Amino acid sequence: MLGQKRSTRARKKAAQARSRATVAALVEATARILVREGFDRASTNRIAEEAGVSIGSLYQYFPGKEALVAAVIERHNHDLMQVVRQAMAEAEREPIGVGIDCLVAAAIEAHRVHPALHRVLAEQTPRTGELEGVELFHREALNLFRAYLEDHRDALVVTDLDLAAFICVTSIEALTHSAVIHRPKILSGEARQRLVAETSRMIAAYLGVRGGS
Repeated sequence: MLGQKRSTRARKKAAQARSRATVAALVEATARILVREGFDRASTNRIAEEAGVSIGSLYQYFPGKEALVAAVIERHNHDLMQVVRQAMAEAEREPIGVGIDCLVAAAIEAHRVHPALHRVLAEQTPRTGELEGVELFHREALNLFRAYLEDHRDALVVTDLDLAAFICVTSIEALTHSAVIHRPKILSGEARQRLVAETSRMIAAYLGVRGGS
């Protein structure tokens, strides 16, 4: 029916090792087809064929390609957050000026995790409706950065840490996302170092990081 939203939820969880392997193969096949052919040309039949799985097996776990794409997004977000969590753990031990450099560098590094897939997910998946609401990466990054600012409150001029975390995370995310989509060359080499330095300077200036902190 026209306008009807398609489910982005998996039908059931894979409990056994064989089932988990089937689901993993389907998700990986979906990612490959998205990068190679785009969202419109990805179909459940194509995905099942790419994964070496029967179409019946696919439908045991996923109601349609939208649910498969949602699973790809969930996996991609998980991979990105692994990079961010590690950086947060390292930044905690550093003065805030150094810590901000670590966090900005991590955000850029996270967006270098399969940039072709990131580009396709950003440019094509919003048309599936519910997938626009998949913001796990942003929410967790926001919470982690808010906690980091709280731990370094005495080194900051800003006082509204909720707003500060939102502004910083959204700004960093917008910069790195735009770089992936429009200027991928600045994500590597000397250009990446300059991007980290200038973004860190912008964030530190906004937060009002006190000298020597």
